[in-house]
Amino acid sequence: MSEPTTVTVPATGLVLLVGVSGSGKSTFAREHFHPTEVVSSDACRAMVSGDEGDQDATADAFDLLEHWVGIRLRRGLLTVVDATNVQQRARASLVALAKRHHVLVDALVLDVGESTAAARNEARPERDFGAHVVRRQQRDLDRSRRGLRKEGFRRVHVLGPAELAAGVTIVRERSWNDRRELRGPFDVVGDVHGCASELRTLLLELGWTVQEDGAGRAVGAHHPEGRTAVFVGDLVDRGPDTPGVLRLVAGMVEAGAALCVAGNHEAKLVRALKGSSVTVAHGLAESLEQLAAEPDEVRARMLAFMDGLVSHYVLDGGRLVVAHAGLKEAYHGRASRQVRAFALYGDTTGETDEYGLPVRHPWAQEYRGAAAVVYGHTPVPVATWTNNTICLDTGVVFGGALTALRWPERTLHAVPAEREHYAPVRPLVPAAAERDPAVLRHDDVGGTRWLETTHAGRVKVPGENAAAALEVMSRFAVDPRWLVHLPPTMSPARASRREGYLEHPEEAFDEYAGWGVRRVVCEEKHMGSRAIATLARDQDAARRRFGVADGSTGVVHTRTGRAFLDDSLGLVARLTSAVAPLFDELATDWLVLDCELLPWSLKAEGLVREQYAAVGAAAREALPAGLAVLERAAARGLDVADLADDLRRRRDHAAAFRDVYTSYVRPTSGLDGVTVAPFAVLAAEGRVLTLDEPHPWHLARLGALEDPFLTPTRHVEVDLDSPASRAAATDWWLALTADGGEGMVVKPAHRTDRASGVDRRVQPGLKVRGREYLRIVYGPDYPDSLEELRGRDTGHKRRLALREHGLGLSALADLVAAEPLWRVHQSVFAVLALESEPVDPRL
Repeated sequence: MSEPTTVTVPATGLVLLVGVSGSGKSTFAREHFHPTEVVSSDACRAMVSGDEGDQDATADAFDLLEHWVGIRLRRGLLTVVDATNVQQRARASLVALAKRHHVLVDALVLDVGESTAAARNEARPERDFGAHVVRRQQRDLDRSRRGLRKEGFRRVHVLGPAELAAGVTIVRERSWNDRRELRGPFDVVGDVHGCASELRTLLLELGWTVQEDGAGRAVGAHHPEGRTAVFVGDLVDRGPDTPGVLRLVAGMVEAGAALCVAGNHEAKLVRALKGSSVTVAHGLAESLEQLAAEPDEVRARMLAFMDGLVSHYVLDGGRLVVAHAGLKEAYHGRASRQVRAFALYGDTTGETDEYGLPVRHPWAQEYRGAAAVVYGHTPVPVATWTNNTICLDTGVVFGGALTALRWPERTLHAVPAEREHYAPVRPLVPAAAERDPAVLRHDDVGGTRWLETTHAGRVKVPGENAAAALEVMSRFAVDPRWLVHLPPTMSPARASRREGYLEHPEEAFDEYAGWGVRRVVCEEKHMGSRAIATLARDQDAARRRFGVADGSTGVVHTRTGRAFLDDSLGLVARLTSAVAPLFDELATDWLVLDCELLPWSLKAEGLVREQYAAVGAAAREALPAGLAVLERAAARGLDVADLADDLRRRRDHAAAFRDVYTSYVRPTSGLDGVTVAPFAVLAAEGRVLTLDEPHPWHLARLGALEDPFLTPTRHVEVDLDSPASRAAATDWWLALTADGGEGMVVKPAHRTDRASGVDRRVQPGLKVRGREYLRIVYGPDYPDSLEELRGRDTGHKRRLALREHGLGLSALADLVAAEPLWRVHQSVFAVLALESEPVDPRL
């Protein structure tokens, strides 16, 4: 009997099963892979249509399949696609998806023959598509097999009847850079650049024993305590003894005492030794001359060693990453040309400096990963930690020092250069110093920048937006230590086609149902001023958690970070007292709440007087006078009936307009007449509650607080699959708005942020405002413009809402994780910057 066939697949990559219907792909997947690792086209078809055989649902099914696969690949999980995949275009999109996520992809072809597959299908009553389908698929498969290896697959495994009958063993092969099982301890050595004597001195001072050959040359080393050396690349060029460095390091690697990653200088030297045309510069001439003096077999060994170096290593359970030029978090443990290019050359801007050298993007200043990244490439005077990264290239070949990092001790050891071996083209650039985590700097937020966030993805903050936000925040914002969150903007539901309505609940319900949301909460929209309250239980908590020692215990601020009221009125103290039960219930000394401050006129009195009241007063005086003139004209026999009807309609609209805005005005004196309507507990000690708890939980907890300073937020829950539940919520909204209410906000009942894996289009909330309230937004006569207003574009507003929502969650997550204040502020500041985007303010 034949031996089982061994098939190796990438442990964190993509595997495409390729075969005609009836070839046994699903059975094979069940036998050899965990159910969670398999993404089946039939299962996706069933999810979108209820019938896995519904071919009309194929397009939607494959949209779902690719989305599902993309999530798994982003998370570094082995993913097996169970689909026919016999056509090149079907495979191409999945291969491209793997490349976008920088993972390897294998094809596993099951070719049992057309007759066997057709017989199997005939035995399955649900497969009623006929033998001609199998025949066509077999033709596609036969054509594909000739060119499969050129489509971007790492390996193509073909299993015929004989191999399948003998059995198959699947072996999961980790990428070469994944050495998480190696726990160290490590001595990570910076760029050596041919300085063999300094390398030997450094190893001896670190306690290594160096082995020599008969000629007294260092050919290896070991550490009596079992330490492992890790070299960050650029062993060669510029220095006096490139062969000596390669001989020592290669010997250590071959003996298992060291690891080494490729540097850009090794990559170029390899090309030169292989005969490629390269520019002989930056010390390459010295290496070529020194190697030419070595025997052929030594030169061949050194070439093979350098040619086999990987781009980076992930070590110590993922806590340590070593790459020559550094590596951003999304590339850790991945394999692609882009990953290797970044690891060898860094992230360049495409520009050159005054010395003719490439300008490098300061990736380390933006790095926020949990793994420490140790690198070299760009020489610095002193190795210094920056955002959990450290550059060990301290310019030994330029007369600086050769530096090593001891891991996990995180201690540095350096030996000075014996002399300047090579004159630097550019003076050494100082590394960024480790900073005070509580200090905010302009370069944290200034200029155009990209933020990599968990909950908003990659967000661009244009420089002009950042400048506008910096003006607001530096001149008007509250103490930045309290400014830990800004709320997102919110889009209205899509325009309604119902007679007399611009916004209606059914449109919001339909949109959420279309995004796959099953339950929503309809929450009363208070006509007040949006407020974020950051509250500490007492002064000790304020000092301990927020670093504030001036006696304040919190702040209540606007959507742009400005303070509400003069706190000598005691707003913070009064609100803290009102929500005091939450401190004990949530076992926390601080809270961040999302609220409305009521009444609207408290902060909008000037707007009411100068804009709304002015329009109402003018209409109250001018329109009756105009009607009186028309009535006198009609008495003289003039035909002014149409004009008079128009004025009467405008008079009635103006009266309705006055009734709307005056209903949100009430007298206040100090805090008398003021209330707060909290509707979400955003965060507390150890928890981002907007992620941890469904929205009904927030409303229930806050609604249970019995204090006259708090206005409860009325709400109803809706089962979107129930017409009766929808109708009851609509009736509730109609009653709410008929009674003078602004309207409601429809929100998903459960978590829908970017990291939760749901449809990325799901809005955090949709406004559904009442017909009368919309007069405040669009003017007294807006009902006459309904058809035109229905064409309003909410797309940009919605994109902003999603980004700002994700940024707000990221700020809260960083706050709860006790990240430095400047990191929290990057997300907070980005929300404020995005708010300067040109968007119709009436939306």
